[in-house]
Amino acid sequence: MARPPRISDAMKRGIDLVVGATTLLFLLPVMVVIALLVKRSSRGPVLFRQDRVGFAKQPFPMLKFRTMYADSDDRVHREYVAGMMNSERPEELRTGTTYKLANDARITRTGRWLRRTSLDELPQLFNVLRGEMSLVGPRPMIPWEADLLDQEFEPRFAVKPGMTGLWQVGGRNELTMREALSLDVRYVKEASTWLDLKILLRTIPTVVRSAMTGRGVG
Repeated sequence: MARPPRISDAMKRGIDLVVGATTLLFLLPVMVVIALLVKRSSRGPVLFRQDRVGFAKQPFPMLKFRTMYADSDDRVHREYVAGMMNSERPEELRTGTTYKLANDARITRTGRWLRRTSLDELPQLFNVLRGEMSLVGPRPMIPWEADLLDQEFEPRFAVKPGMTGLWQVGGRNELTMREALSLDVRYVKEASTWLDLKILLRTIPTVVRSAMTGRGVG
């Protein structure tokens, strides 16, 4: 599965390592505080590990701060995603102005705050440093989500998944699943160092704005 040569692999990896390591060191005290809050919120591990598929659909364990009660059933999420992919009228699945599950009882009180601010995504910096993810790219998908995709969306697996990307800065929860996937494919086609830098610069105000509105970006 070849990737368009619009961005040097070495340059992209260099940006991931330098920016990722610097950000991790800078935010390490914040992550320690978050870990303590998660530990106090409910029983269970601080980190949530979940198999995702990345470049060429290779699986890897993605890390997040745990935002749900331990041993939560993912059936409701599976049904919602399947509905988003297969529905001819996705607007029927909207919650207010966003496409996301409403009042998900699996999420802890601390978890809702972490999702609203996107701070639950910070441990993915370790995935970036390990080379399993990039700072910028398509959202890392769960294997069963990837199995639902039409052939037109396969190009999204031609690059590493990212912590942020076009759909995160382009109205993530206000997009239908197919609209978001189309942005993933667009990113692969237009990938460049300049595009990555623009997305990174847009991510910070997007996160702040999403935290204030309570919509989240990740």
